[in-house]
Amino acid sequence: MQKRWIEVIETQLLPNLQIASERAYDPIVVYRVPEPWQLVGAGNYAAVLMHPSFPDLVVKVYAPGRPGLEDEKEIYRRLGKHPGYSECLYAGDTYLVLRRLTGVTLYQSVLRGIPIPRQVLHDIDEALKYAVSRGLKPHDVHGKNVMQNNGRGLVVDVSDFLKEDHCSMWDDLKRAYDRFYFPWVRRLPFPELLLLLVRRGYRKYRSWTRTSSGLSKKGT
Repeated sequence: MQKRWIEVIETQLLPNLQIASERAYDPIVVYRVPEPWQLVGAGNYAAVLMHPSFPDLVVKVYAPGRPGLEDEKEIYRRLGKHPGYSECLYAGDTYLVLRRLTGVTLYQSVLRGIPIPRQVLHDIDEALKYAVSRGLKPHDVHGKNVMQNNGRGLVVDVSDFLKEDHCSMWDDLKRAYDRFYFPWVRRLPFPELLLLLVRRGYRKYRSWTRTSSGLSKKGT
């Protein structure tokens, strides 16, 4: 990693970036991004930014009080180099420098009416199997955390891959693809409000299934 790049991050980005964690289970809030930096996205732990002079890299900055940086470093160490994932090139005290992945998330694809080939799902399946072979347990794999680029699938967010509990999100998404993603709807853009309602309904379904599973275990 170039020393100049690290200096740009630590002298220009970090002192002028304003992000905060306001609610434990909501994405962080980004109040200020210094020019010419650009916000790529914000998740539950961190903000991801890029600099136009370094288009192949992104910086993931963790919000104050949010844990997970050390876990994510370990996850990327185990993953090493794999075409389905990014790669950690440098780790600072509060940030990671990652190889930038480009493409469109599956969530954005449905919003815009961009068809999702089955090959994309196959690639993501293979990437998740590889993660398991490296001692990881894929978690929180959903439409906003995976993307497609030129018909191939990529996993964008691996920050929860050290969690031990079972996560069915990816299997549920694949079932929805098989049941509802008919060829005639693949080029139809879906209203964001509709996807929001589907997402809320899915959360309630998952909560109900977890509760039912817990009750059944107590009864045995």
